[in-house]
Amino acid sequence: MNKNYKVTVVMYHYVRDLNNSRFPNIKGLDLSLFIEQLNYLQKYYYIISMEHLISAIDNNDSLPYNSVLLTFDDAYIDHFTNVFPILFNRKIQGSFYVPASNIMDNLVLDVNKIHFILASVIDMKQLIRRTFKELNKYRNDYNLSSNEYYFEKLAIPSRMDNKEVVFFKRLLQKELPETLRRIITDNLFREFVDINESTFSKELYMTKEQITCMVKNGMHIGNHGFEHVWLDTLSEDKQKEEIAKGCNFLKEMGVDMNNWTMSYPYGAYDQSLINILKDKGCKLAFTANVEIADLNKNNRFELPRLDTNDLPKSSK
Repeated sequence: MNKNYKVTVVMYHYVRDLNNSRFPNIKGLDLSLFIEQLNYLQKYYYIISMEHLISAIDNNDSLPYNSVLLTFDDAYIDHFTNVFPILFNRKIQGSFYVPASNIMDNLVLDVNKIHFILASVIDMKQLIRRTFKELNKYRNDYNLSSNEYYFEKLAIPSRMDNKEVVFFKRLLQKELPETLRRIITDNLFREFVDINESTFSKELYMTKEQITCMVKNGMHIGNHGFEHVWLDTLSEDKQKEEIAKGCNFLKEMGVDMNNWTMSYPYGAYDQSLINILKDKGCKLAFTANVEIADLNKNNRFELPRLDTNDLPKSSK
């Protein structure tokens, strides 16, 4: 009998009742569609736990055919209030990846500020013009290139976003110097979202107590870095610091550190980071590469995932 070494790892972010939320335009999965997708997965797939996957990798064991693993990034309150009760009642384990700094310090991650700026804007061209004004303001101080240069370089549509959205995300997530990225993101967040950052953070993310509750009730909690930065851009010492702080937070939450795992923020990693994970006893790590994971082919620290949008959202 042929053995199966493949698993579909699904990646989720926002899961909420979009129409009745304060930001109905946020790019997330509507709760009703999540339930439909879960019905579909339970009908056609075998949903495994993280421990099952780790054991299969460690012991070179076969997995059930049509195995699927559910992962949730960024520690949104959605995951506790919406996802966790559904999974618990169905006796399904979810794996939740937590960037600790936002929870510990009541901050909003820059990536989330960008999401909610986009969700608050009706006219994307207006946002681009406003962003250009910000670039003009800081051009001399930071020796910036022209607006046209950045737009031509970055405005390339992806499979999920149009070119204007891709430009905005790439500019403020990676292209500009880190200090300036944060200045401009904060300026636009205050203008378009207009909610106190600490208040918004408490509304957006899970608390320590909620995470501990999920651990005690069988959910897997993993490392998503400490500050949710592009880990492949950091020095080795900074990478070690990010991983160590993330692991310390997991320990505080009661996570079994003999089976801790990693999800790379933005899907970004390099060999230096993989070496650090090995040294720290990490069991496996997930990328944002779009593919079915094949344990015969994929390194345990480079496991690909599918986005929820890559799977049907109907139980039929």
